[in-house]
Parts: sequence; structure tokens; C-alpha cells
Amino acid sequence: MKVTILVPIYNEEKTIAAVVEKLKSLNIQNKEIILIDDGSKDRTREILPKLTDSNTKIFLHSVNQGKGKAIQTGIEQSTGDIIAIQDADLEYDPEELAKLVEVFNTRPDIDAVFGSRFLKKNPNLYKRFLLGNKIITLITNLLYRTKYTDTYTCYKIIKKDVMKKLALESKRFEMEAEICAKLARNNCKVIEIPINYSPRTIQEGKKIGLQDAIKGVITLLKYMV
Repeated sequence: MKVTILVPIYNEEKTIAAVVEKLKSLNIQNKEIILIDDGSKDRTREILPKLTDSNTKIFLHSVNQGKGKAIQTGIEQSTGDIIAIQDADLEYDPEELAKLVEVFNTRPDIDAVFGSRFLKKNPNLYKRFLLGNKIITLITNLLYRTKYTDTYTCYKIIKKDVMKKLALESKRFEMEAEICAKLARNNCKVIEIPINYSPRTIQEGKKIGLQDAIKGVITLLKYMV
């Protein structure tokens, strides 16, 4: 089983090298890492060429288009059987990906594994972010009769054939809502595993905001049709 790890990147000069090195050292025997720079304006693009090897590829967007669009680019270029998503900051510890991927070896019947930040105690710096996530997750569960605990987690590991069927369209953070909605509409089997989470501050580069939450709700309604 080959695993493709997609890393959407936008202005992450401080953390991208550490993230990639952690991904390279993961105990996943057959993996490829795809780095998608989404129009960074800092030194990220100077750093990326130093991180490549035979299993690490780089794709560049000329302008910023959003996380969702970066993920779509990565899916198109992937060759793995399983697709995982890793943010380019260090809020999520890359070492956790290995245990999430391992679930597919013991549960071949599942289509996706989510790493949930809310199945164990984790720090949360901003109550508004926590509340926004909880509200979107609640709306998702009500609309799609699901039992998600963390719809906006970065860690969504999905079989490639399933990911292809989802035919993602969202360009920005509302992609998270689209994935959850389409997995439910396709009757996909999803399980959640608790993960560690170390949130960063807005000053440190946290990008998601209120407008993204609103777009997420609109996206959930859109795919009910």
C-alpha cells in the first residue's frame, strides 16, 4: 500500500522544513510527499528545492488560490493508494500520520480515517475557533445524519479511489466541509482516531477565519441538493 501525503503550503518559511523532515522520517515504508506551494510570498519557495528527493515532489501555483485548490492539484499528481493531508505548520504532529494510516491495514473495510482533536483533551487558544468548529460539525451531523466530532480536522486520510469519486470543487477551507458532506452522501465508512493538537496563534500565522466558517455552512447546504 502506497501512501501519498499532500502538503498545501502558503507562507510557511518558518516551519516547512521541519514538517517535511518529519514526514520523511515517518515509519511508512512506501510513501510519496507532494508539496503544493499556493503562491507563497515569503521565503518558502527558496526553501522548497532543498527539501526534494526521489520521493518528494514540488508543484507551484503562480498565485494564491486556496487550500482546497492546492489539495486538488496534489490529488491530480498523486500515485498512492491512500491520500493523506498534512498542513505545513506544526499544529499537527506529522508523527501521528503513521498510526492513522495503519488503521487501513487492520480495517480494510473503511474508506477514510479522520484524526479528531476532540476525542482527547487538547489545548485551544481561541474559544471562537472552537465554537465555530463545533457549530459546523453539529450542522454537518444534523444535515447528513453523521456522527463526526471534528469536521475541520486537517487529518483526513482517504483511499484514493474514494477521493477521486468525491470530485472536490472547493478552493479554500470550505473544502473540509465538502469532503465530509460527500463522504456521507456516498455512504462511505469513516472512523475517527484521537490525535494531539498544538494550536498556533494568529500572530504565528493561523489563517482560517469567520468567513471560512460561513462558507463552510453554505457548502454543506450546497451538497445536500
